[in-house]
Formats: sequence, C-alpha cells, structure tokens
Amino acid sequence: MGILFIVMATVIALRNLYLYSTELTVGFYLDNYTSYSVTNEKFVIAMLIGGGILVYWGKFRRNVDTDDKTKW
Repeated sequence: MGILFIVMATVIALRNLYLYSTELTVGFYLDNYTSYSVTNEKFVIAMLIGGGILVYWGKFRRNVDTDDKTKW
C-alpha cells in the first residue's frame, strides 16, 4: 500500500511538471511547493510521507500467525 502511495505521488508530480512546463514556467511549478495555499503539490508531499510511513510500518510490524502457537 505504501508503494502504491509513492508511485501515485510520483505520477502526479510528473504530470503536474509536464502540464505546468508546457503552459507556464517551471518556476511557477516549484513555487506551488512553497506557497501558503493548499495545492496539488502539497498533497504529493503528504502522499510521499504517508507512503514512507506505510512502508516503514509494514517492514517492521510483527507477523501474527493464526494458530495457537503464538505467545503473547
């Protein structure tokens, strides 16, 4: 699930870069990351952070067996 978040964030960021660079300047695209308004680029950052947390959590969580041999 975390990998999906990271891949989708990358796709959205590249799509926005392509759309902004063809009609506007790259500076406008980069300015959206640092502006105070909520933009699509801010959601890209949130998706990357969320995907990283999910990958980290999935890597280190304990696997729980369904049988009765598990000791708590």
